[in-house]
Amino acid sequence: MAKLRLMGSQEIRDALGGISRQRVYQITQRRDFPEPVAQLGMGNVWLAEDVEAWIKEHRSSLDD
Repeated sequence: MAKLRLMGSQEIRDALGGISRQRVYQITQRRDFPEPVAQLGMGNVWLAEDVEAWIKEHRSSLDD
């Protein structure tokens, strides 16, 4: 059975090199960012594979 890997905003910050919380919020609000799989008290969570694929595709445009 495969393990379900999830990412919250802190993990997204880490994956993008320690960007600010505000920048993570801006990125996760983009229309092309994956939909969260759940909303918890600590915030939204996403499937790690969806976020990693999105970062791979959009990484160069995030530095603008």
